[in-house]
Formats: sequence, structure tokens, C-alpha cells
Amino acid sequence: MLAAIGMQESGFSYRQQVGGPARGYWQFEQGGGVRGVLTHPVTSAYAKSVCQLRAVAPVESDVYAALLTDDLLACAFARLLLYSDSAPLPSVGDIQVSWAYYQRNWRPGRPHPDYWPSHYIAAQAAVAP
Repeated sequence: MLAAIGMQESGFSYRQQVGGPARGYWQFEQGGGVRGVLTHPVTSAYAKSVCQLRAVAPVESDVYAALLTDDLLACAFARLLLYSDSAPLPSVGDIQVSWAYYQRNWRPGRPHPDYWPSHYIAAQAAVAP
């Protein structure tokens, strides 16, 4: 799921959104995903622990700045965003349910549903060749 979302959001090519404010391969915005992961009751303690391990203050501006260079922090925050969803992760191979799960959690401004199936299949092949 994380690989598919990274492919959908940045193609693992851009840590800074082209023409936009989002950062990291999973394209977090300071007042959106960063704030959400830092403050959500289910993820805030984990987020603080990750920040401590990555030597980043657990405040929005510092995490947001670090996402440009710290891929491990970005990946952890992406996973924590998924963890904040009370629904279980979609079953492997369920492209449509995975698309809905991604949309619900990332709320992409320009979702590009036509790209999702190929990104999902490529991610699945990369993770479990």
C-alpha cells in the first residue's frame, strides 16, 4: 500500500511537489498530513517516538522541513497516516478497495484514478516479486 501510494503521489521522483507545498515521496502538507499524524490520538505517541529516533522535533514546521531529506521519516509518517484509519488495510490485490482507502486517507486534490491500477500492480510486483 505504501509503495503504491508513493508511486501515485510522487513516482518516487520528487520530494517536493511540483508547483505545490507537499513534501516527501508521500507528499505531506504541513497543515494536513503532518498535523494529522502529530495530533491524532492513535498516532501522536508513535509520531513523537519516530521524531525522536530521527532527531526531529515533533512540531509541524520541523517535521515538514525534514520531509525534504528524510525518507525514513516520510515513510513512517505515511504508515502512521494509514494506521490512523480505523478500517483494516485492504486485502492484497484488491485494487478498487485500495484506491478508496488511499483516497479517504490522502484526500488528493487531483486524484488521477486512471494511474492507480498500474501503480498498484507495479508496487505489488516490487514488494512481492
